[in-house]
Amino acid sequence: MPQRTVAPAATADELLKAYRPDDSFFSTPTGALHGTGALATADRLDDIPAVLADAGENAVAVGAVPFDATRPAHVVVPETVQWSPSPSRESAANTRWDALAGTWSLTCHPEPEAHVAAVERAVKAMAEDPGLRKVVLARCLRAESTEEVDVATALANLLRRDPTAFVFAANLPERGDGVRTLLGASPELLVSKRGGRVESNPLAGSAPRSADATKDQRRAVGLLTSSKDRHEHAVVVDAVADALSPHCRNLTVPTEPELVRTATMWHLSTRISGELTDPDVPAHRLAADLHPTPAVCGSPTGRAFETITGLEPFDRGFYTGAVGYTDAAGDGEWVVTIRCADVAGRSLDLYAGGGVMPESEPEAELAETSDKLRTLLLALGVDGTA
Repeated sequence: MPQRTVAPAATADELLKAYRPDDSFFSTPTGALHGTGALATADRLDDIPAVLADAGENAVAVGAVPFDATRPAHVVVPETVQWSPSPSRESAANTRWDALAGTWSLTCHPEPEAHVAAVERAVKAMAEDPGLRKVVLARCLRAESTEEVDVATALANLLRRDPTAFVFAANLPERGDGVRTLLGASPELLVSKRGGRVESNPLAGSAPRSADATKDQRRAVGLLTSSKDRHEHAVVVDAVADALSPHCRNLTVPTEPELVRTATMWHLSTRISGELTDPDVPAHRLAADLHPTPAVCGSPTGRAFETITGLEPFDRGFYTGAVGYTDAAGDGEWVVTIRCADVAGRSLDLYAGGGVMPESEPEAELAETSDKLRTLLLALGVDGTA
């Protein structure tokens, strides 16, 4: 059955109004898509070309990859796809923001003291093994409500909060509590591919924003001049450049990071771009070669992954994986799955992490994850404290 493509919507608000919890939604700073139904599904990125070929020339594959790339992905070829421009900052500011219904209870996993102890163990591991350069450790926060989570409202809240982020809602395999959705607003572009051009925008090193303009600027300058954060950022940039180099005849890698801001955080950012040797290599293949970056795992990847699995007392699932789309021409965009929640029934599992370096201070790492969890709760519309 060939895919039916709907004419572009007038506004992103129309896409949001049409969204249902088992749909696909992906918004970038330049455009947004909304997919409904499923012509086909796949659990491997390598199967995307085949399912797209069967679906017709206008087909798009939308999906998510877990942190552990050896586990099944979840990719859907929607029956209908609708596109629109992304909302401007001005239009988003005028969009209604709604708190999610119900009374909420929050459970940290691990508890703050245990996370501090895990960071201490990671720092010790790096001291004992100089080849281990970075380990990213995360926390999970389960938020449970007395009411069903209104996924559409949470999605609209995220888009209003930061219309320049990559806002997504990806359908996941169901579990015992019903329809399951991966929902988030990532600031980090893993890879974008358009014809023969490729781009990646790794972020590493962060600091919370402040409502006070003077403090906010001080935090930004402090981040840009922090030797720890600049070292952490350089590790990620080097890894991304190394992964893209085999695919490119030329690659531009700035020597100095820039500051970028979201509604709640400052980040160190480097925008890497290149010209592909083979313009037919699809976006999802580039994403697979990049995933996981040191921004979400560590360096070197194998040893960092083993350290994470030994220290984190929970399964990350699709957190710190990748989410995005590839079209029939092989073009597309995939982002790092951070600032996200795994939603099902009355619960949201939220995640936040930070890069642990040899010079990291455990209490500061805890504060970073708390800041990220707190701002994600607010962005979703949950009344609670991480």
